[in-house]
Amino acid sequence: MFTMIRGAEVYAPEKLGRRDILLSFDKIVFLRENSTFRTRGMREIDGTGMLAVPGFLDQHVHVTGGGGEDSFRSRIREISLEQLVRGGVTTVVGLLGTDGTTRSVENLVAKTKALNEEGVTAFCLTGSYAYPSPTLTGSVEKDIVFIQEILGLKLAISDHRGSHMTEQELIRAASEVRRAALLSGKPGLVCLHTGPGKDGLKKLLHIVQTSDLPVELLRPTHVARVLDDAVEYAKLGGWIDFTAGQNSRRTAEALRKALEGAPIERMTLSSDGNGSSPRWGSDGKPAGMGVGQVTSLWKTVRALTEQEVLPLEQALRLITENPARALGLYPRKGCLKSGADADLLLIRDGQIDTVIAKGEVMMQGGQLLRHGYYQYDE
Repeated sequence: MFTMIRGAEVYAPEKLGRRDILLSFDKIVFLRENSTFRTRGMREIDGTGMLAVPGFLDQHVHVTGGGGEDSFRSRIREISLEQLVRGGVTTVVGLLGTDGTTRSVENLVAKTKALNEEGVTAFCLTGSYAYPSPTLTGSVEKDIVFIQEILGLKLAISDHRGSHMTEQELIRAASEVRRAALLSGKPGLVCLHTGPGKDGLKKLLHIVQTSDLPVELLRPTHVARVLDDAVEYAKLGGWIDFTAGQNSRRTAEALRKALEGAPIERMTLSSDGNGSSPRWGSDGKPAGMGVGQVTSLWKTVRALTEQEVLPLEQALRLITENPARALGLYPRKGCLKSGADADLLLIRDGQIDTVIAKGEVMMQGGQLLRHGYYQYDE
């Protein structure tokens, strides 16, 4: 089956100008100017006046629901396919957070499989904030090697909700992920929730300067909290991940400061979607709870351009090409080029109009065309 998108302004994410984009099933066939290609049964989409961009990669989403820090009532429900599509997310990485007790890696893997069946591309991480890590097989290494969807490990540092790992414990955990990556052919990554604790990224900086572990292995997230340390880490070649969050303008300002000292090639942006954002009172107890939204990715990219932090083609890299490279998925994901997966968005007047994932039109004209098994139009 062929789909032709005609006359869109293409950001691949580099700006290419006006192009016609031909899709065949789940792949991009070509991008051409004024293509004359036509065939019987071909679906055509008029992209005139719209931007065509790669589908977004969100590498930090609590697909089974986050929260729980304010007792059982504060557990967030599972994310829906509809939420991902409305946010323009065509590739997602699910993970656990504080709660690895009432939530499980088994549940996470099952949800990841479900999202793949429903039409997006989904992966996940084993582990949670806790150490030793909860797993599916009883071993972090075996989880990564034998479970197709699992790309790496989630841990927490510099946070009162974590396990306060020693440097040697973190090295041992990362070494297990490193072996698993080599055995499985996966990128192998340790996503490190970074809290506002006093230690910042000091352990990471010391580890990469004194151990034999590759700097790309350890991936701190929520790094606006530890900006100076994060810039130093990126200078050493590490990946640093910013959280779009509820205040896109504040995130844009943090990225502006980081770009003064660190290369954009080592930066990514994720949403922490469906995760909790607790507000802590002076007594150390939760004083309220926000919920992360995957729609914050595009809002933050728009803020980056509106505040003149980055031009659009550079801002888009943070949620397309860069995370695709970090996850070992480029050039299959994160770009618009011949042979890449047919994951793309059409944007009209700053709003996501059309979402195509794996070659299937999931949303058009702002209206959902595909739903999850249980329909949630929200």
